[in-house]
Amino acid sequence: MTGIREPKRRADATRSRAAILDAATRLLATQPDAGMAAIAAAAGVTRQTVYAHFASRNDLMNAVVDHTTARATEAILAADLDNGSPTDALLRMLDVGWKFFRAAPLSYHVGAFARERDEKQQAPVNDRLLGLVIRGQQEGEFDATVPAQWLVAAIVGVSHAAGDEVRAGRMTQPEAETALRDSVLRLTAAGSR
Repeated sequence: MTGIREPKRRADATRSRAAILDAATRLLATQPDAGMAAIAAAAGVTRQTVYAHFASRNDLMNAVVDHTTARATEAILAADLDNGSPTDALLRMLDVGWKFFRAAPLSYHVGAFARERDEKQQAPVNDRLLGLVIRGQQEGEFDATVPAQWLVAAIVGVSHAAGDEVRAGRMTQPEAETALRDSVLRLTAAGSR
């Protein structure tokens, strides 16, 4: 009987943890200062259940960063950046970023909470972007007169700025998407080399 109950408990714990992470991601997007009790209520669990999975709010925030970054990384990898023209692949990557932004608009704010941790988590995405930029430079679509790493840093920086403008209410998401797309195309000098 113990053998049957243990897998059920593990499955329940896994579902609870997933519900807490999903609720925290959604709630923190609109209420960045939300406490553990509010997150528990949004997840449909008790506060004690939240603390059973996460010893502190910092632990939960770090788990949210890990969770959202993993989802974004999976989405970027699914964008098939190695196929098609570098410009088209870069635009697909930006589109994936906006889809992720809509699903987890707090991701950059949460990352600012643990900037070093977030940068380490972002490394696989930045590495994919670097590979794409290098390919674009080699194929003559992107400006090869500046270091590829500089273009990556510039693309990441302007992407964060676009998200910040939406979160601050200074731009709508469609306005920011257009501005980001145009800015990135100008940064890379895509198609003009």
